[in-house]
Amino acid sequence: MELVAGCYEQVLFGFSVHPEPKASGDHQQKWTPVADFTHHAHTASLSAVAANSRFVVTGSKDETIHIYDMKKKIDHGALVHHNGTITCLKFHGNRHLISGAEDGLICVWDAKKWECLKSIKAHKGHVTFLSIHPSGKLALSVGTDKTLRTWNLVEGRSAFIKNIKQNAHIVEWSPRGEKYVVVILNKIDVYHLDTAAVSGTITNEKRVSSVTFLSESVLAVAGDEEVVRFFDTDSLMCLCEFKAHENRVKDMFSFEIPEHHVIVTASSDGFIKMWRLAQDKKIPPSLLCEVNTNARLTCLGVWLDSVTDTKESLPPAAEPSAVRKEQPKGSKKESGGAVQEEARRSKPDTKKRGLTGVSEEPTKGRGLVAAKKRRVGGMLEKKRKKKKIRVMQ
Repeated sequence: MELVAGCYEQVLFGFSVHPEPKASGDHQQKWTPVADFTHHAHTASLSAVAANSRFVVTGSKDETIHIYDMKKKIDHGALVHHNGTITCLKFHGNRHLISGAEDGLICVWDAKKWECLKSIKAHKGHVTFLSIHPSGKLALSVGTDKTLRTWNLVEGRSAFIKNIKQNAHIVEWSPRGEKYVVVILNKIDVYHLDTAAVSGTITNEKRVSSVTFLSESVLAVAGDEEVVRFFDTDSLMCLCEFKAHENRVKDMFSFEIPEHHVIVTASSDGFIKMWRLAQDKKIPPSLLCEVNTNARLTCLGVWLDSVTDTKESLPPAAEPSAVRKEQPKGSKKESGGAVQEEARRSKPDTKKRGLTGVSEEPTKGRGLVAAKKRRVGGMLEKKRKKKKIRVMQ
């Protein structure tokens, strides 16, 4: 297991975490983080990080996505399709990566060949966040055009557009995909898939910086403060809160391994902390380990080796039956039945099609760029320009 975190100082940190043998009389197992690597591939601060069983990818304000091979511990190259800060990176399984950026694009990448399968002009402004439904058939995105958009990933097209009147900066599906949350400043709107309407609103004390579902009904919320809170998304009540850091919490990640349900937090104070969750979420979690990076952390991910026995704690994603027919693309009101219909209809043909439904042929000129090749390309371009100037003279 590896904790990975990006920072303003342009560095990606990697810390391997191992459980220590339980000593007699100890009630809780101790975990030890060990510095594994620092990777300085970007030329600006890191803004997003994601991991699958083989790779860790990072996005930055330098407009590039860098790929790090965790098995070989080497830089695997860079993706240079976006023209704007990379705002979000999400893997779906080991085959696809989806990226969003301030250029308004959402791109679907083949995570084996590292080729761009689909590039969608998703929002009129920036794409601020995206989330993939557990089934892999739908995605939600929010942007600075004050819209929440539903995407059919099987056919690679827009399904619905909902005007939310304000700029949301986070959207997140629940583990089973039966509900999702949309975050605007310190307000968290809870939507149910069957109605696609707001069922309730959670209000945090400060602007929300990160959310992660701990179960289908419990949401962990971090904001521009030292405290993390657990909310029940049905009753909208705060179950518990605890002081996690000395400064604002920037990002969180939760996962399950045998005997442990874990939440990891990263903060501007430079610390990455790993917490063990109690079965009763009204009880604050206990600290397993912590490490100080001495950097201003911005984003967090966890790489789980495929050998690690991760536990599926929840049943398969919800795929509700259809209720109504699809509404027009430009409709501001989104029918819950229509979203259900989209989820039902979008059955990918895995033999012939990828996540975008199109045959998996790359969009021309949008594949992996090795760091050295990129520099050589830049030098050749400069030489061509010099030749043109000489000819003109």
